[in-house]
Amino acid sequence: MPDALALEFTGLTKDFGRIRAVSDFTARVEPGLVTGFLGPNGAGKTTTLRMLLGLVRATHGSATVGGRPYAELRHPLRSVGAALEASSFHPGRTGAGHLRVLAAAAGLPRTRVDETLALVGLSDAAGRKVGGYSLGMRQRLGLASALLGDPGVLVLDEPSNGLDPEGIRWMRRLLQELAREGRTVLVSSHLLAEVQQTADAVLIISRGQRVFQGGLDDLADPNEYATVVDAPDRQSLLDALGAAGATVEIIRGGIRVTDRDPAEVGTIAAAAGVALSGLQRRGPALEEVFLDLVNGTRVHAPTVTEAPAEGEPADEEVTTEERGDVR
Repeated sequence: MPDALALEFTGLTKDFGRIRAVSDFTARVEPGLVTGFLGPNGAGKTTTLRMLLGLVRATHGSATVGGRPYAELRHPLRSVGAALEASSFHPGRTGAGHLRVLAAAAGLPRTRVDETLALVGLSDAAGRKVGGYSLGMRQRLGLASALLGDPGVLVLDEPSNGLDPEGIRWMRRLLQELAREGRTVLVSSHLLAEVQQTADAVLIISRGQRVFQGGLDDLADPNEYATVVDAPDRQSLLDALGAAGATVEIIRGGIRVTDRDPAEVGTIAAAAGVALSGLQRRGPALEEVFLDLVNGTRVHAPTVTEAPAEGEPADEEVTTEERGDVR
């Protein structure tokens, strides 16, 4: 089993001339999880990943793998597998030929080439020239390149791009399985819906800055969630909730209870002998929360591990106007 290595970004900044592509980006990506790296196109995702992999030099700050810059890793291909561009293959070389070159450079046995091609479902196309591959096949070849050294860290840029629905489900299951083995899996995407079905945690970047890191369930404020309940005898349910002191609001889909969780509402209804036709906990749509975060109209309060240093003010009450538009 390869070593599981955390990824750390500390004050990472990149300027291209007068344009700041990434600004003071700080985050930690843990082993054993699929972490979705989210942001709109142009947010700085690919630049951040390229700095992590030593392909672009940072203006300030650092990006490390297990505490070391990528350039200082003794066996890079065995430590980190990366696939950033599905088009970065020579069209005249076969899929197997590409992997053999990589294997030879990394001192890996040629048998590993066949094993990896089988893992990504390209055994039958191994002898074909990459110029004849579809985009989805090139994505699989990119993943094979990343997995060739059996690394403890995987860094993938939009890995589902070009895959058909069956291929997307396959990719999702594979990434989750690799994370369960203890590997660090960082997957960039601009598609929240896909990340929701794949990732255990999310890291969101906008205008080059980190705007959120945590679990999907942590995206919205707990106070924004409510219990939505309904019953054939809605009036009896309202009476029971009112007698229990619950705060309620009648909505199109039933009754919204803002200060009781579903278990408590169910207990109240059962005690009053009211049969329910629906009971669930609802919060804001994650897509809306995501858009608010990247547009700067929602500011994520720091978690315990992100607590401000002593003497610094907490920013959980900071508004967009107070914060300013720092890019």
